[in-house]
Amino acid sequence: MRGDPASGEFTASLHPRARAERETRDHRLGAVDFDRSPFTIAWEITRSCAYSCAHCRAEAQPGRHPNELDTGEGLRLIDSLAGFGRPILVFTGGDPLMRRDIFELASHADQRGLRVSLTPTATALPTRRRMRCALASGVRRVAFSLDGACPATHDSFRGFSGSFERTMAAIANARAEGMPVQLNTTVCAANVDELESLADKMEGWDVVQWSVFFLVPVGRGATLQMLDPAQHEVVLEWLHRLSGSAPFDIKATAAPQYRRIVHRHSARAGKGVNDGRGFMFVSHTGEVMPSGFLPLSAGNVRERDPTEIYRDSQLFRELRDPGALKGKCGRCEFREVCGGSRARAYALTGDHLASDPSCPYVPEPAAG
Repeated sequence: MRGDPASGEFTASLHPRARAERETRDHRLGAVDFDRSPFTIAWEITRSCAYSCAHCRAEAQPGRHPNELDTGEGLRLIDSLAGFGRPILVFTGGDPLMRRDIFELASHADQRGLRVSLTPTATALPTRRRMRCALASGVRRVAFSLDGACPATHDSFRGFSGSFERTMAAIANARAEGMPVQLNTTVCAANVDELESLADKMEGWDVVQWSVFFLVPVGRGATLQMLDPAQHEVVLEWLHRLSGSAPFDIKATAAPQYRRIVHRHSARAGKGVNDGRGFMFVSHTGEVMPSGFLPLSAGNVRERDPTEIYRDSQLFRELRDPGALKGKCGRCEFREVCGGSRARAYALTGDHLASDPSCPYVPEPAAG
């Protein structure tokens, strides 16, 4: 990582495009009551995927599951999700382009006022024609995964030689059709040393956001090595410094302690989205979960309205209650803006309310 992570250096003047992206996101976050509505909903419309990625939380398979929500059920689900207002709806997977009805679903979601994003796998499927169809159906952004600065590293994650070049081609196809592009990177011990090189390359790719996912050891990702707590802190400090000059917005995913770092440097941390608090996940078979990395179901959309599940289920309500947190997360003065990764706590301890093992911060002693 560049510079001294303990120095506290940060360039306050953001790149104009990154500033606009962040201000828009912060404004929308501020308008959402997380007790009533999520800011983002991810719908895993299929687990079918041509790749076999080393960190896939879904353990995706080539064939589609016979119990997937079908088109009619998907349209009804979208109608229900519109009851939340105007959240972001991310069509994810697996590979959402493996479903032939993807653009019908996207168009319906757009017509119902949802803000639609798409996370295709960089196979041969995201052609210019499909990116044009995505844009016409109301998709506002596509996100491609890129997990290394060089082909060898990325391809080793994907389990497919040539996937790096296909990712570059997919980015080019989306940009050629005027589609905003986000890049997602899962960081772990195997690729942390390439983050700087990757960031340098991204500056020339005209991306709008870099979402850095900090590994949660679930699914196939359980075989990978997480960063230790000190490494998490170093990378998050570096991302914060980089956010002052990068021409793209930066989002730390599954690392809510990033907001503690933002607060320490700038006395502002924004509204904190976390598993079940501003975020909801719907599985390919309709199970409603706090996130894809926290595989605890609070109900199924085939049996219950997802708005009721989010607002009223015990699981979601306790995840939105900072007073329910245990250990040092429960004592931490940043529990309102951070709260720790509930998914990582569950993956490593079996308790979704336990302290997040990735955070090295020691809370201030209680006054008096």
